[in-house]
Amino acid sequence: MTSKLPLVIILGATGSGKTKLSLELARKFGGQIISADSMQIYKGLDIITAKATVEERQMAPHHLIDELHPSQSCSVVDFRNRALSIIDNLFAKNILPIVVGGTNYYIESLLWRILVEEPGAWIEQNSPFETSQLSNSELHKLLLEQDPDRANKLHPNDRRKVLSSLEILHRKGRKHSDILLEQQTSEGGSAFGGSLRFKNALIFWMICEQATLDGRLDSRVDQMIEQGLVNELLDFHRRYNEQRVQNQLVDYTKGIFQSIGFKEFHKYLMLNPEGRASEIGRQIFATAVEDLKRVTRRYAKKQRRWIVNRLLSMSSNREVPPVYSLDTTDVDRWDECVTQPSVSIVQSFIESARCPYAPLAKQETLGLPISMAEKHFCNSCERIFIGKFQWTCHIKSRRHRRLAQKKSKEVKVECQT
Repeated sequence: MTSKLPLVIILGATGSGKTKLSLELARKFGGQIISADSMQIYKGLDIITAKATVEERQMAPHHLIDELHPSQSCSVVDFRNRALSIIDNLFAKNILPIVVGGTNYYIESLLWRILVEEPGAWIEQNSPFETSQLSNSELHKLLLEQDPDRANKLHPNDRRKVLSSLEILHRKGRKHSDILLEQQTSEGGSAFGGSLRFKNALIFWMICEQATLDGRLDSRVDQMIEQGLVNELLDFHRRYNEQRVQNQLVDYTKGIFQSIGFKEFHKYLMLNPEGRASEIGRQIFATAVEDLKRVTRRYAKKQRRWIVNRLLSMSSNREVPPVYSLDTTDVDRWDECVTQPSVSIVQSFIESARCPYAPLAKQETLGLPISMAEKHFCNSCERIFIGKFQWTCHIKSRRHRRLAQKKSKEVKVECQT
C-alpha cells in the first residue's frame, strides 16, 4: 500500500482544542508541529499568546515558537519562507507536518502561491513611503494616478494597504493590479490569487456552539489571570515597552506588541504600584479584563468569518483543500467527535484510501475577495464602501436610513422653494 503524507492544517478559535488535537496527531503519526501564530514566534508572553506549555512541547517537536526577540520584526513573508523550509524538510524525512493556526493570513501564505499583502510587509526602512507625511487621501490619489485598477478596490482610508500597493510598484516596477491579475489567471489561480501549493493537504476546523465558545473564552481569560497574566504583562512592559512609552513610540500594531491584551491593559500598565492597588486602579483592571474578554470573543468571530469566506464560499472559484469540521462543544465526547474522526481522516490520506468522512460543502456568502469587490459611494452619508458585504450592511443600517430620509426631506423642501 502506498504512503503519501498530507499537510495537516488545524484551525479554530482560541480555547477550541487546537493544541490538544495537534499533540494527539503528532503522537499517533510521529508528526511535528508548526505554529502559524504571528505572536508565538516571539520570546515571552507565553500566557497571553496561549503557547503550548513546556510540558506539551516535550511531547512532540514544535517549530516557530520562541524564535525571535521582541525587538525583531517578522512579516508574513518571513514566516512563509521559514515555514515552507520546515515543511519541505519534514516531507523529505517522511515526517507528518501539522500546522496549527493561528494567524489566518499566515495559513493562506502557506497554502497558496499568492503575492502576500500583509500591510507593510514590503516596506523597507529606506522606502520613500515608510515615513510619508502625505495624508490618506493624497496617498490614495498617488496610487490612483499610477495604478487606478488597484486604487479603485481600496478605501482611501486604508492607509497601510495603499502604502503596500505603492511599495510593490516601487520595488518591482510593476502595478500591483497587474501582478494580482497574473496570479488569478494562471493555472489553478482564482479571484483570491495564485494556485494551491500543496495538493495533498487537509484542513481540520475546530467548531463549537457559539454560546459555549463565548463562555469558554471568558473562562480562558480568567484562567490566564490566575496563571499570572498580569505579572507577565508587567514584567514584559518593564523590560521592553517602558522605554518605548517614554519615547512616545507606543505602537500596538507591530510585532509582539499587537498581541491581544497589551492594548487592553495599557492604562493599567501605566500605573505605579500604588495606583494599581487603589480603587481607581482596581476599576481600570476590571475594565481591562472585560475589554480583553470582549476582544477575544470578537476575534474568534472574525476567524470564523475568514474560514467561511476564504475556504467555504461558493462565490469563489478558488481551489481549496478539503475542510473537515470537528465539533468540540461537548468536551466529554472529545474522543468520539474529535480524536477518532481526525485520526481516521489522516490515515485515509496517508494510505490514499477512501475517506470515511465528508468534507464541508461550499456556502453562500456575501463576502468577496478584494480583487472582485466594487467601490460604492453613498450620497446620503457621503461615505465610500468596498465590496458587496460592506455595502449591503450599510444600506440596511439605521444610520443610513435616517440620513437618507433626512436628505430626501431636504431635497423636497428645495424643490418647493
